[in-house]
Amino acid sequence: MPTASRRDRRGDTPPPRTGSGETDVLRGFLDYLRASIAAKVEDAPEPAVRTAGVPSGTNLLGLLHHLTAVERSMFLGDDVTDWPATFRAAPEDGVHDVVARYREAVERANAVLDGCTDLAAPVPRPRRSRRPAPSTRWALVHMIEETGRHAGHADILREQIDGATGR
Repeated sequence: MPTASRRDRRGDTPPPRTGSGETDVLRGFLDYLRASIAAKVEDAPEPAVRTAGVPSGTNLLGLLHHLTAVERSMFLGDDVTDWPATFRAAPEDGVHDVVARYREAVERANAVLDGCTDLAAPVPRPRRSRRPAPSTRWALVHMIEETGRHAGHADILREQIDGATGR
């Protein structure tokens, strides 16, 4: 297992200082976690980025591929029929491809959220989904939980790959 020297460690970024409103706080923390996990993946080396770090098969690239599907499902209305498959990036997808798709999904999700003025109202998805839309508050809290959980997984997997730590 690699060990990180002091110079290999990334600087740790503290949680964001956001506005006092609930929407600003929720969106600030979600964007902070989104940036954190994208940074964990964007400079990870091939093929280690897709190598399972645990017996379940979880790998760094698969985590970001999954989170792209979650963003698209939650905020854009995409229907996902096989959630386990979202944890596997296609063999032809490189790190750059998966990170770019994630950032594009986040940008589109944020455009939807920019139009939300009432946290109790359903997420206004741009396309119809088989599932009813949750409240914007629930969707934001769920995405903070989901992204934070997988960012923690990514921290461990990245440290196993090359010893890099920090956000």
